[in-house]
Amino acid sequence: MLNLILIATGGASGAVLRYILTNFCKNLFSSGVYGTLLVNIIGSFLIGYLISYSYGKNIPENFIKFFIIIGLLGSFTTFSAFSYEVINLFMSKKIFISFVYIFISIFTCIFASYLGMIINRF
Repeated sequence: MLNLILIATGGASGAVLRYILTNFCKNLFSSGVYGTLLVNIIGSFLIGYLISYSYGKNIPENFIKFFIIIGLLGSFTTFSAFSYEVINLFMSKKIFISFVYIFISIFTCIFASYLGMIINRF
């Protein structure tokens, strides 16, 4: 039961943080894709960093796994918004931009996750 509470409170926090950051980016740029991309890169980096963080640390593994990774970062990053934005770009006849967005999102997020794991080893 405690794990469900950790996931729920982390999820609510992550959703609010995502909303704040994406709206901030929408105010800076005219498109929401930048906010979603930034959220996914930051979230991927933090997930990669935290996957190996609890080893040898005094933070309970359940807190990191359920509250931060599954709850907070799971709702902070957003594949559904990414998917919607790709479809919207396709429908707007911005085919090249949509493929660039897909490529940058997938490879940058995977790299950010890997980078987070590497940085945590130091």
